[in-house]
Amino acid sequence: EFLKYPEKFNSLGARIPRGVLLVGPPGTGKTLLARAVAGEAGVPFFSISGSEFVEMFVGVGASRVRDLFEQAKRNSPCIVFVDEIDAVGRQRGAGLGGSHDEREQTLNQILVEMDGFDTNTNVIVVAATNRPDVLDPALLRPGRFDRTVILDRPDIKGRHQILQVHIKGKPLDKTVDIEAIARRSPGFSGADLANLVNEAAILAARRNKKSVGNDEFNEAIDRVVAGPERRSRIISEEEKEIIAFHEGGHAVVQRVLPKCDPVTKVTIVSRGMALGYTMSLPQEDRYLHSKTEFEDKIAGMLGGNVAETLVFGDTTTGSSNDIEKATGLARAMVTQYGMSEKLGPLAFGKKEEMVFLGREISEQRNYSDEVAAKIDSEVRAIIDNGFNRAKEALTTHRAVLDRLAALLIEKETIESEEFESLFEGVLPPRSGGPTLKKTGAVPATESTETDIEPEADEGGDKRRRRGPAPQPA
Repeated sequence: EFLKYPEKFNSLGARIPRGVLLVGPPGTGKTLLARAVAGEAGVPFFSISGSEFVEMFVGVGASRVRDLFEQAKRNSPCIVFVDEIDAVGRQRGAGLGGSHDEREQTLNQILVEMDGFDTNTNVIVVAATNRPDVLDPALLRPGRFDRTVILDRPDIKGRHQILQVHIKGKPLDKTVDIEAIARRSPGFSGADLANLVNEAAILAARRNKKSVGNDEFNEAIDRVVAGPERRSRIISEEEKEIIAFHEGGHAVVQRVLPKCDPVTKVTIVSRGMALGYTMSLPQEDRYLHSKTEFEDKIAGMLGGNVAETLVFGDTTTGSSNDIEKATGLARAMVTQYGMSEKLGPLAFGKKEEMVFLGREISEQRNYSDEVAAKIDSEVRAIIDNGFNRAKEALTTHRAVLDRLAALLIEKETIESEEFESLFEGVLPPRSGGPTLKKTGAVPATESTETDIEPEADEGGDKRRRRGPAPQPA
């Protein structure tokens, strides 16, 4: 509207925003949104990547900035888009090249140009980054980048609309339910969804089909999340049994504990680096996480380790990543979220960030050795509690665990309906949980994250992919 109808705002003395910063994870459509804004406004669009300003010759970056803004002023009104601005907009004084670092010169020129706009110059600078924390504060002050627009991963409605865009021009089977696919892909970015539809189309072409069906979309989701199937990997019967009981342990504990997400799929099919995984989807959007939810989640993480101990009297390296994740979450509960009964609502430890490196490299201890011992004790208590709860759940429902493991060895993959049937007469049915049928139809429940717990073959290590839930340090 500022570009289309400037007189409406000028009559009220409103000043046109000089810059808009688009912030969001990779693949959420920051560049696409900038192009869409220019298209809707019907004005020229100038696009450049932040890395293009930096060359081997000193002064080239600043010169390119001057040329870009001079061209924009001549074509006013217009939009200037700078992609990945963190390549040149990082905090000054953090470089290794001293005070004459080429990036700092380029950034200084950008600041000067944005300050030099006349009030009648209708040029809006749109920049995109997924690292707003490393940007120079002078770049973010009002008058330069006035607005910050957050582009998060889409919710179920957003995923449904994005899928509708990407399926255009692709013949779909009549049974395909796009809304069901949107529910099965919580935590996916726009780029993930585009890749999902493309993978499904490739699978249909390889199978010599004339249209893309539910089987292809279900397979494509597994491919995007866990990687392609590796049927060529030879797994011994003994290891196959261990994997079956391990994944069965995760699934049974998550089904028994009320705060765990409903299990939608259990498989021992090798995918990518994984030997098997347990998939669970939340019943609704969640932005707050409680202590009891974390305690149940930790018990679910330890379910595989407990199952190995109960059944075989021994444990394998397949539990290593489970233990690492559970310990990290337990430590975050104590040191970040204030969920410790003994230590109370306190935060311990301060992150040390190196802006030039763009990441946290260490943690500064701001507590005594005595407090450190108490933290370790509380973490141990949380882990022990989770282990004991998982052990109690699996001991009580050992018959279900045995049947599930036998089914996994026989069929390799168990969907939610068949999994739930194992608990008939044992536990009340779980209300509102997503049901993944062969047709891909699921009930109307929204979801924003997915927990997938695959095992990797390198050292038996396990990978875990999560949606937008709080991540422990």
